[in-house]
Amino acid sequence: MIERQDSANTLVVQKYGGSSVATPEKIKHVATRVNKRLTSGLLGVKMAVVVSAMGKATDELIALAKDVSPNPGARELDVLLATGEQVSAALLTMALRDVGVAAVSRNAFQLGIKTSREHSNARIQDIDFSLLRRDFRDNSVVVITGFQGVTPDGDLTTLGRGGSDTSAVAIAAKAASIGMETVCEIYSDVPGIFTCDPNKTPGARKLDYITFEEMLELASLGAKVLHTRAVELARKYGVTLYCASTFSEERGTYVVKELPKWLEGSIVTGVTVARDQMKFVVKRIPGEGDVLTGVFQALALAGVNIDMIATASDEDLSFLTFTVLDGDAETVMKTIRVYMEENGVEGCAVESGVPVAKVSAVGDGMNAATGVAGRVFSALRRRSIEIRGISTSDINISVLVDGAKADEAVSLLAEEFELKNP
Repeated sequence: MIERQDSANTLVVQKYGGSSVATPEKIKHVATRVNKRLTSGLLGVKMAVVVSAMGKATDELIALAKDVSPNPGARELDVLLATGEQVSAALLTMALRDVGVAAVSRNAFQLGIKTSREHSNARIQDIDFSLLRRDFRDNSVVVITGFQGVTPDGDLTTLGRGGSDTSAVAIAAKAASIGMETVCEIYSDVPGIFTCDPNKTPGARKLDYITFEEMLELASLGAKVLHTRAVELARKYGVTLYCASTFSEERGTYVVKELPKWLEGSIVTGVTVARDQMKFVVKRIPGEGDVLTGVFQALALAGVNIDMIATASDEDLSFLTFTVLDGDAETVMKTIRVYMEENGVEGCAVESGVPVAKVSAVGDGMNAATGVAGRVFSALRRRSIEIRGISTSDINISVLVDGAKADEAVSLLAEEFELKNP
């Protein structure tokens, strides 16, 4: 159960994902939950409820657009996709009224949620909170379309993956910036944040608390409970996040600036995996760095998103190792070869991509602990899991392993750092 600290100056922001509003029955269930949350707080507490599109509605709308046009265009696609959340918002508002809650639905245009102009990946720039205040004069709940905004020119935009989470956190952050007490609750079909993916690692333990820094690191490395943009926004404006299940009263997980003083933090908080990566090696690169720079610039122009990078030198030659998403493999090979030919670079050899997975152990406790890397390497080598690459930060150790060994590697590290239930 959530630890409530509501006051009359509190805005409770709740976000419900697509699985939570996938059917009429589930929408009615959400309405019941919202009503219970509203009536269990102090008199005068207001709620902003942010919703995603129903179930797989966004995917279905994308497929529909492609059935009509092979190139629907970014602007019109955003106009289409924005309708998914509007359906959810209207239906939930109907259900709330049926259980006696004064509620109204609003879309991004009606609430003045201003964004940048990048269609399909816009960023929220401001929210006109006076419009929300207006709605709260006559309503206890405002149901808001997530995932969308409006440019200064009046064009609809969408926020990209995790956009509804970002919408919810942005509303809470705006409320906090004008002096309101806020809490942002993120509800889905997952009962909280786990030390590893419980669907892949039996016994993974649910966390009561996790810091913003740890959550950001895990999200950027493959964990899918929260999107990095939402966590970044919450950290910047000091908005505590609470992640729990729509379908149970089981206590969820708080994402906080600092762990409670009574709680002794672990060395490693969680282990995650990023799959579908390819490892490339470019051998015998001549020069003092100009060719390396040129290779990276060429890959960037080709739209290749590079992840882990390692270089080594032997006399006047350099050796480059890097990883990219699997889908970029053909583009990578072609781009490097064209660059070498156009610039007269001879003697290099490019090894075609090898499928790998990046397994990462994350924890604030690494800052004060020694021997963590050694424990990671030893745990994997005891089971003969080859380490194909390594990268580290203050709170993260990542290793590349064979894709087929990824789940076993996660399980081994979970056992090594006691991240499973007894």
